[in-house]
Amino acid sequence: MDALTFGPPVAFVYDPLRYAWAPFVDYLRRYARPRPEAVLLGMNPGPFGMAQTGIPFGDVGLVRDWLGVRGEIGRPPVEHPKRRILGFECARSEVSGSRLWGWARDRFEHPSRFFARFLVLNYCPLVFLEASGRNRTPDRLPRPELAPLLEACDDALAAAVRELRPGLVVGIGGWATKQASRALEGTGVAIGTVLHPSPASPRANRGWVEQAEADLQALGVDLTKRARRGAR
Repeated sequence: MDALTFGPPVAFVYDPLRYAWAPFVDYLRRYARPRPEAVLLGMNPGPFGMAQTGIPFGDVGLVRDWLGVRGEIGRPPVEHPKRRILGFECARSEVSGSRLWGWARDRFEHPSRFFARFLVLNYCPLVFLEASGRNRTPDRLPRPELAPLLEACDDALAAAVRELRPGLVVGIGGWATKQASRALEGTGVAIGTVLHPSPASPRANRGWVEQAEADLQALGVDLTKRARRGAR
């Protein structure tokens, strides 16, 4: 993706897989397992989630205190003055991340139980910020900029799925589901979707956990089944 360029209204592009590579690798070494029941696939990093920690949906408190992920976090080459990268010192919480990882904690209690069955990844690793500091999601990029980005992200997702061999890829939100369906067409991997936990979603604000669990149950994911603590 280094060769890609993005014009206004995008003014800053952050790549957490550059400056926060160490915690992302720690996350994979701790928790990625062959043949997970499902990969849960997000859209792209939020400015107070993966942008800070390198972990998909990476709310700082839950990444640090529940996942126990560690690693040095640097800085992007150019930062927006309102969106500094503070890493594990960031005091802001990401609502989407606190909902997703908070659900995993409350439902499975211990990370090993969750990751015995699941892995969370993002389709696109880049953060797009407007001059105001506003987050701009990749679905709002103009087509000439979006097409090469999707091509690179498709290749990365297909490679991850070949390596992990999950039984199911579940897009978190409709956009991620659409990209997974295209990128993995012909691979035989089943694709599903769950509601995105964004606070911009009225449905999510009325009870994201209940809706997401209903979505997973409809896909055949039995949430009453538990891996034992410490399972690998």
